[in-house]
Amino acid sequence: MDLRHPFVSRPKLAIVYAVFWGIAGTAYIFLQWLGYDVPFGTAVVDVVATILLFALIGTSVWYVVRFSPFENRPNASFFALHLIVATIIVGLWLYIGIVFTKMFHPLPDDWVSQTLPSRIFMGYLFYVVYVIFFYAITFYQNFREKVRRESELKALVKEAELHALKSQINPHFLFNSLNSISSLTMSDPQKAQEMVINLSSLMRYSLKYKQNEKVSFGKELENIKLYLQIEKVRFGVKLNPVFEIDESCADAKIPTMILQPLYENAIKYGVYEATEPVDVITCCRRKDDFLEVTIQNTYDPNVQSKKGEGIGLRNIRDRLQVLFNNPGLIKIRDLNHTFTVTILIPQK
Repeated sequence: MDLRHPFVSRPKLAIVYAVFWGIAGTAYIFLQWLGYDVPFGTAVVDVVATILLFALIGTSVWYVVRFSPFENRPNASFFALHLIVATIIVGLWLYIGIVFTKMFHPLPDDWVSQTLPSRIFMGYLFYVVYVIFFYAITFYQNFREKVRRESELKALVKEAELHALKSQINPHFLFNSLNSISSLTMSDPQKAQEMVINLSSLMRYSLKYKQNEKVSFGKELENIKLYLQIEKVRFGVKLNPVFEIDESCADAKIPTMILQPLYENAIKYGVYEATEPVDVITCCRRKDDFLEVTIQNTYDPNVQSKKGEGIGLRNIRDRLQVLFNNPGLIKIRDLNHTFTVTILIPQK
């Protein structure tokens, strides 16, 4: 619980408070002086002993409000506490005000009967206003704290979701790459060594950036080409990467490693069982406030493809949902011999 007075933690509020009561006190002085022919000095003493004095003492009501939350104690003891505190504050306010007033001029003989009842009523009324005012501040502070905590919780959940999605990609990719290297260690050690070096560079890239971090499309494209070099060592002429990239796409921002599963799928379902060269075509262009990336691969519908669970596409859809709150940014089209995936990445 923050015990600091709001006037201490928020100096601007204290300034507004002081200005408000300063203007109210000044207006009341001139009202008595010009409207009711009260001597100016007497009006000043009266305002100081009533309005400004309660404005000072009333700031202590904050601590009563802070230690008696309305939502926790709206019962008889709650109201009894405020009644006791109000009586103490009003009594203190009246005593100090009388002493201060007597320092400058004597009180009239009928002051007690004519003025005291109305001042007591005004004191309790002031107390109620201060209670409402400070409870409003408390509710506002609690609301802001709740919003802040919810934002932090959402950020933590988002980060956890992204880490979970990352854990789905890396083991799958490593499994495929290590199988490729294993198959080459005996038949072509030099190519296996080349794949190990490229794999090391690729993994260094994947570990360098967080899953919610964005990089330039040009940097992501370099990583993709590195991955395709690894797979081309394995598949040779069967894998034919084609790139049709607009120059305006190079500086566009894209979530790191979000395209990786698409190329894995293209190789797994298009290249792996193919007997003829398979084009894996990457197209990229700017479209309004989006970066449109399309990855297309041909496949033979008559060939029994490797069965999978669709983890890659589901992973991308989930990441787009977490990052942009829009799973509809990915579009899939299967024309029975051509498989196309289009991703829209918001740039604003």
